[in-house]
Amino acid sequence: MQQKPSSQKLINVGFGNFVVASRVVAIVNPSSSPMRRLREDARQEGRLVDATQGRKTRSIIITDSNHVILSAIQAETVGQRYTQEDAD
Repeated sequence: MQQKPSSQKLINVGFGNFVVASRVVAIVNPSSSPMRRLREDARQEGRLVDATQGRKTRSIIITDSNHVILSAIQAETVGQRYTQEDAD
């Protein structure tokens, strides 16, 4: 039995890294204290994915599996990419 190709939409979060659009719960700015705590808690629990390639974190993406993804792309830009994927 052959599987047909997946039609999941991907969001480019920078440097050749992608996230499945349907799994995204939130795209947030990393500068607030609660977001710093969220990042640290995820790191300690092994739920953190760092997709910044060593650059400054400019957005945090939270998934439905409670994983936290760090991106060097501005939250607004990632949000625009997300809405573009929704429209397609």
